[in-house]
Amino acid sequence: MDESETSERKGEKEKLSIYIDSDLLEQLRHLTNDPGKVVEVAIRQWLKGGRDQDSELSRTFGRNPYVPPKGEWND
Repeated sequence: MDESETSERKGEKEKLSIYIDSDLLEQLRHLTNDPGKVVEVAIRQWLKGGRDQDSELSRTFGRNPYVPPKGEWND
C-alpha cells in the first residue's frame, strides 16, 4: 500500500452497529444531533491514551514530606 492509498483510507468511514444503553444515548442526543461523532471522538482519544491527566477531577496529591519524631528536629 503506497502513501496515496493510505491517505485515501483515512477519509473512509465504515458503518458500525453497536448496542448502547438507552439512557446514555438520550444524554448524547441532548448534547448533539450526531451521537456517532461523539463515539468516534471518544474512541480516538482512548486510542491516543486518553485526555489530559491533569484535570481537576483526576489530580493526585504527592505524599507529605517525612517528619522526624519529636526531639529530632534540631539535630
